[in-house]
Amino acid sequence: MEHVVGRLNEIARNIEIVGADPVTRHGFTQVPNFILTKKELSVGAKLAYAMLLKYAWADNACFPGQLKLGDDMGSSERSVRSYLKELEDAGLLEITQRGLGKTNIYRLFLTVENTARNRRRP
Repeated sequence: MEHVVGRLNEIARNIEIVGADPVTRHGFTQVPNFILTKKELSVGAKLAYAMLLKYAWADNACFPGQLKLGDDMGSSERSVRSYLKELEDAGLLEITQRGLGKTNIYRLFLTVENTARNRRRP
């Protein structure tokens, strides 16, 4: 990793990172570029996808409540439901409801062509 950091000083950049510390260096979520550039998705749906990835990478599981997701995104619970529905309709997310008062389980699909095959059969 050190060789990459040293190489960054040699590369001309137009974005400067100020104040990076060990926490911020390890506190990033990678979002597939096909999600970021998918014109059919709203900005909110892209952020919701990124937040679900953040939870999944951190805990190796993904079942935040919509209230927590909305709070972390700076969005309303109603908007979160719309964003999640948008991701579901696009075949990028599968939501399993566990029951009243329990959080949903989310399955994120990270591949473009395999999303339909990755879905569980009822």
